[in-house]
Amino acid sequence: LLSPIPCSLTQPVTPELLVSPSSQDGDLGSEGPEDRGNWTGRLDFLLSCIGYCVGLGNVWRFPYRAYTNGGGAFLVPYFIMLAICGIPIFFMELSLGQFSSLGPLAVWKISPLFKGVGMGTILIVSLVAIYYNMIIAYVLFYLFASLTSDLPWQHCGNWWNTDLCLDHHVIKGGNTTFPVNTTNTVSPSEEYWSRYVLHIQGSSGIGHPGRIRWNLCLCLLLSWTIVYLCILKGVKSSGKVVYFTATFPYLILVMLLIRGVTLEGAWKGIRFYLTPQFDHLLSSKVWIEAALQIFYSLGVGFGGLLTFASYNTFHQNIYRDTFIVTLGNAITSILAGFAIFSVLGYMSQELGVPVNQVAKAGPGLAFVVYPQAMTMLPLSPFWSFLFFFMLLTLGLDSQFAFMETIVTAVTDEFPYYLRPKKASFSAVICIALFLMGLILTTEGGMYWLVLLDDYSAGFGLMVVVITTCLVVTRVYGMKRFCRDIHMMLGFKPGPYFRACWMVLSPATMMALLVYNIIKYQPSEYGSYRFPAWAEVLGILMGVLSCLMIPLGMVVAVLQEEGTLWERVQQASRPAMDWGPSLEENRTGMYVASLAGSQSPKPLMVHMRKYGGITSYENTAIEVDREMEEEEEEESM
Repeated sequence: LLSPIPCSLTQPVTPELLVSPSSQDGDLGSEGPEDRGNWTGRLDFLLSCIGYCVGLGNVWRFPYRAYTNGGGAFLVPYFIMLAICGIPIFFMELSLGQFSSLGPLAVWKISPLFKGVGMGTILIVSLVAIYYNMIIAYVLFYLFASLTSDLPWQHCGNWWNTDLCLDHHVIKGGNTTFPVNTTNTVSPSEEYWSRYVLHIQGSSGIGHPGRIRWNLCLCLLLSWTIVYLCILKGVKSSGKVVYFTATFPYLILVMLLIRGVTLEGAWKGIRFYLTPQFDHLLSSKVWIEAALQIFYSLGVGFGGLLTFASYNTFHQNIYRDTFIVTLGNAITSILAGFAIFSVLGYMSQELGVPVNQVAKAGPGLAFVVYPQAMTMLPLSPFWSFLFFFMLLTLGLDSQFAFMETIVTAVTDEFPYYLRPKKASFSAVICIALFLMGLILTTEGGMYWLVLLDDYSAGFGLMVVVITTCLVVTRVYGMKRFCRDIHMMLGFKPGPYFRACWMVLSPATMMALLVYNIIKYQPSEYGSYRFPAWAEVLGILMGVLSCLMIPLGMVVAVLQEEGTLWERVQQASRPAMDWGPSLEENRTGMYVASLAGSQSPKPLMVHMRKYGGITSYENTAIEVDREMEEEEEEESM
């Protein structure tokens, strides 16, 4: 592993031969855009990545996916897909961001022809940010509802309950002299969620959303306010908040896990969760499910990783960080499965029903099943509060990443105008997304949330990631990309990474995309089937992010000169100012693109400035020598 670089080298120092006459007065900083800023602490970046990747999906999607796809046997395809798809794409995104110090839009200086990929990313992230914050609003609602001595979803008999409501305490108490028929009954927690929180009976469908639920609207406003205050100063403020939001969920998860495994019947649920069914491994569906879980859990393609890495110093060891975050994310998912299924095992024993009848995924687990399980425990409000506080912290740091991605992408495009006003611009974005999310606070808002969840980051996101992978390896060039990483980290990626980037990762994601299209199923929520126009609207959401790519190509080609083919060739080459953002890091082929550059190789200047050659400058000399040898071979 690389040792940390001295503080003196992390400050931008302009080599003497590169100082243009206009900058010698020392007032160049006033002419340039405001500094982007960097992480202020050593762990800011690592904790931000962990907080971004470890989100709600680890708690409410992974355990359910595992038990429906072979239990313990699911871990085999899960870790294989992590190695083929997760780790390589994760490392590629971090490398692009750190090398260029640019956001998801400006990073396409690497090949301006494909800038539409960045536009597609921003569109996807904006749609996800709208509904993701609504989920955080639901969590806040339940968090406040837990601040009571008696949980409101514990018993029937409230104004929102129907005749079908059956209190589990009735079954457990055994006060009735006849057997209770539980087939057509509904739990109090389910009616609390659908009839009180959502008030879904006030809407006849997605086309008639009904009135705004003002308590939900206020929760949504509060969640956007929290997010804005945390990203107010960019990574300087969010980088400090994640010290709490990225670590505290682990403390609560361990508490819930210890409480869960000590409950009667807990092992029934854990056995159900982990019993390996190896016959499932012969099914292609299990491998696809494993790849999808990796794909969405690590957050590749959303631009968050690239954005966070762009605030790193040039020589940060992202190779090490990649393995820490990706493996930590996988272990967290498995741990969450134990915490969830131990409680579900206890619940199934209490209700006298099989575990598979109480196990659910998504909002059904977080807002119906788990809250119901909490009512069966002593000190139920305390455990309920802890659970929802964990969900709040898990959700918030993912939302920070989405917002930082949008704000960074746009401010990097217009640094002179927007960087000095970053706080105001962030406020405008938050207000705009809050207003767009108001439809989710209506009585039929859940229908819109399901539509956004199903389509906003579906096949569009896969197209974005596949295109990124192909552009970096085929258009920009694998040899050149590996050379950039060598310049940055001091070593080249090994055959494992190169094989994954060139063949395995894009091929796997292509298979995922094809499978998703072939196995397409219309959206549904419970027994409600979405009308055709809603399906078309959802598909258009996905297609629109894909259409950004050809649209960006047209714009890039029109900005060039010459014949059509010449324009395409020029637009596909890296921009003149592509490369490391600080002059001291621009060596070899990148130094020629600096404004006012007089010397093609400033390494001697570096030696005179710094009093010797650092290990990174040794690397730069090696890269220069390699390039000279390649040029000689080509000329021969």
